[in-house]
Amino acid sequence: MAMMAIARRRKLLNDDVLISLSDNSWDILDVSGSDVSDFGLAKVVKMCDSLRAVDISRCYRITALGVSELLSHCQSLETLRCGGCHRSDTAVRRCLGFLKPKLNDVAGDSWEELDSKDIANGAESLRWLLWPKIDDNSRDILASDCPRIVVNPKPSVFSVRGFKVPNEAIADLALDESFVQGIDPNTWVIPGVVRKVVTLSDSSPSELPIAEKFRLAFVQRDERLAPKRAKNVRQRQRRAEKEWMMTNAEAKSVVLAARHSKSLHGRT
Repeated sequence: MAMMAIARRRKLLNDDVLISLSDNSWDILDVSGSDVSDFGLAKVVKMCDSLRAVDISRCYRITALGVSELLSHCQSLETLRCGGCHRSDTAVRRCLGFLKPKLNDVAGDSWEELDSKDIANGAESLRWLLWPKIDDNSRDILASDCPRIVVNPKPSVFSVRGFKVPNEAIADLALDESFVQGIDPNTWVIPGVVRKVVTLSDSSPSELPIAEKFRLAFVQRDERLAPKRAKNVRQRQRRAEKEWMMTNAEAKSVVLAARHSKSLHGRT
């Protein structure tokens, strides 16, 4: 798990890496912000069906298909982190139906006639949902149809609905943070990438806007390349004249006559 956590931080985590490192003993899975797709997620959740907490936030390649595979195979899933980008928000929104209670038997005339075994819950173990930019409609649906699920819980010394908020459901803590504790952060620093911190004091009111900088850079480049463009035009003109003289019979005769006349004048 530590190797996968480092690969994720180095922006190297994809389907191939995830599948090659996966282990059926895993109980958490953090692929947030990675290139993992529906294919890789489906492969892993079928192997690691005892996952308790999963983070698929900011995974632009995971669609509703991947989320549905996760919810259907991981019956012990308690914490799900999602959203963070438009595609992830859309994928989870399309899978809200998996979280709603479903009926196994619809033959009865009323709810009172149904036994508890006739009512099946979708993702029945899910209790904590971290979805930072959840829309109001989705929040209302979860509140009315899935009251057992706590959306975006806040860490507190007090319990939430009788349950203590686990570390996996605290947004400020990376799901795989415990696996890289004690490891030098330079391990996952990408070589050649220098992060520059820009503060308000670095900017000047008289500094040119970025659009003006681009315009000036284009003008300077255009002036620098102008002589080369003129030279290329002259070369193309000479090449065209030469090709015309080589292909046109009248032009050939004129050139040969000029050369013959020049040779006669040279002899005299």
